[in-house]
Amino acid sequence: MKRKLVLANGKEFVGKGFGSKKEAIAELVFNTSIVGYQEILSDPSYTDQMICMTYPLIGNYGVIDEDYESKLFGPRAMIVHEYNDKPSNFRYTRTLNEVMEENDVVGLTHVDTRELTRTIRDCGAMVGIICDEDVDKEEALEKISNYPLPHDQISRVSCKKIWYSRCANPKYNVVAIDCGIKYNIIRDLNRNACNVTIVPYNTSYEKILDLKPDGIFLSNGPGDPTDVRVLVDTIKNLQGKKPIFGICLGHQIIALANGFETYKLKFGHRGANHPVKNLETGKIEITSQNHSYAVKMKEDERVKITHINLLDNTVEGLEIPEDKVFCVQYHPESAAGPEDSKYLFKKFIANMKESKEN
Repeated sequence: MKRKLVLANGKEFVGKGFGSKKEAIAELVFNTSIVGYQEILSDPSYTDQMICMTYPLIGNYGVIDEDYESKLFGPRAMIVHEYNDKPSNFRYTRTLNEVMEENDVVGLTHVDTRELTRTIRDCGAMVGIICDEDVDKEEALEKISNYPLPHDQISRVSCKKIWYSRCANPKYNVVAIDCGIKYNIIRDLNRNACNVTIVPYNTSYEKILDLKPDGIFLSNGPGDPTDVRVLVDTIKNLQGKKPIFGICLGHQIIALANGFETYKLKFGHRGANHPVKNLETGKIEITSQNHSYAVKMKEDERVKITHINLLDNTVEGLEIPEDKVFCVQYHPESAAGPEDSKYLFKKFIANMKESKEN
């Protein structure tokens, strides 16, 4: 079935549809990862976006039941150069088309994704619509102009009640504030002998402290961090009382709680090979990233900038040593190397151990 993508700047890309047959309208971004399309589709941080995959062949290893990052499907659409519907993988259980159809995610293939990516890089992330080829361009542009960018994503992807992920022989109790948390984060905490209590994003700081945590984890999530001021205030009230570790959106929330500002990047950081310099060790870390917003650089004697993105010098890590609070913009639970970023979880464990002993 012939379908097309129309961008807010008037550009059109005609291709073939797969997945859901509905119309999709959302902000268009691109991801440079070679693998991981299943994890991307099930990452709540992509809520209300459509993703252009720069790697040309997508779907060739199918979808594996054990590899989802959440029960949610955040993206509204995925755009690829060539979709493969005959996977070669002994672990695969379903095709990408089947999963996208079941979860109402629109697909578009046979598109020049190189040109599309260059368009986003040059013009910035913008709203687009995937529709049938015979839809009038002016009609499509009118729908785009009437599309309001959402500001309630976190309230939609956060859990609605407390749930638990326990491990054998636990040493620590961690409260994870869910803004769109990924399963692999919880797995890493469990692997480090932590029982994890996952709470909704708007849980009060009093309720969190009532749960008697040894440490508090602040998760990734979609959208603009300034849309969740309630969570910024919660972190202000928790800081200094318990060790805190934040990832991605959690990094931005911690920054806002400490007087930093955030801003929207031209086309965001999305991929598995972003070079980040650890200013404390001098080492370069190859990182997985997925975010539209960044923390604005500023000097603060209380707050140490610990990591810098080498592509654009944006802030990738902060630490408030006296409060045992630290955070990173990238995703250490899905590091490009097997143990490249796991030291951050060990640092969180060390902070909780020291806090308990004192």
